[in-house]
Amino acid sequence: MYSFAIIGCGKIAWRHAQLIAERGVLSAVCDVDIARANELAQKYNAIPYYTAAAMFDKHPGLQVISVCSPNGLHAVHSVLSLKNGCHVICEKPMAITVSDCDIMMQAAIDAEKHLFIVKQNRYNPPIIVLKELVDSGRLGKILSVQLNCFWNRDNDYYQQSWRGSRALAGGTLYTQFSHFIDLLCWLFGNARVVSAISKNLLHQGVSAIDDEGVVLLEWENGSIGSIHYTVNAFSKNMEGSITVFGEMGTVKVGGEYLNKLEYQQIENYTIPELSLGNIANQYGNYAGSMSNHDKVYDNVLAVLAGKEQIATGGWEGRSTVQLIEKIYNN
Repeated sequence: MYSFAIIGCGKIAWRHAQLIAERGVLSAVCDVDIARANELAQKYNAIPYYTAAAMFDKHPGLQVISVCSPNGLHAVHSVLSLKNGCHVICEKPMAITVSDCDIMMQAAIDAEKHLFIVKQNRYNPPIIVLKELVDSGRLGKILSVQLNCFWNRDNDYYQQSWRGSRALAGGTLYTQFSHFIDLLCWLFGNARVVSAISKNLLHQGVSAIDDEGVVLLEWENGSIGSIHYTVNAFSKNMEGSITVFGEMGTVKVGGEYLNKLEYQQIENYTIPELSLGNIANQYGNYAGSMSNHDKVYDNVLAVLAGKEQIATGGWEGRSTVQLIEKIYNN
């Protein structure tokens, strides 16, 4: 069984810890918040550390590190882990700059270790079907795409937290919606940002990042697309959806988390009834994306056993960061 450690003991780390305990040994956890590190360590009988450097110095034999720290620290913690001879599972987003992504990928090459990037929404049942429809050409030429990200995050979410920091969060597209941006890249390839606007309309004073935005995209084949995102949906998450208009079919995957087939009209084809898939990650007063981390960890162990290829590695993570960076720099 592999010896795992977690850097960053926030809410998503508890999901990682549960899955690690089911598949290996959670040997150590690390967080600058002493109480938070101690709580997670006690739950899983792991050893708590309060800096990553101390963990690597005092705990030899670690093999796989799950990086669950704030966005802006993903590169630092991933590179440190790789240099200490560990494979890395990095939470979304991979980083908040393309240059940091490149540094992480080079560190993995130099260390001859694997770098896994968490992209669990790719495992949503209707997304798997949509990918098959696009890749097979059943929808014909893709004409346009609409991505809607309508969630809620109140002021409490940002107060006394890194989540509203430009340096540590990067922006709402990194923290809330990088999984959705990943799906655009995975389904349709790299896009050109024609125009983009983002604003902070309801979280001034508690957050330095955007809470609303609209983006216009164009792909090389002439397809066009739009992104409308917000964390200002009143009171609760409303929708995460992607609608694809092809010359031979229209499909909408929606629900709150891109987890439901909401519409289909395809020439000479009907998508059969789909499984429900996993539930969304629950974080008390708010919910996140679909909880398909079990499939991420299954792939990690299969790769380490030499049975599979990495499902989502550095290049996939970099593509997402590259598009988000283009949007914010537009």
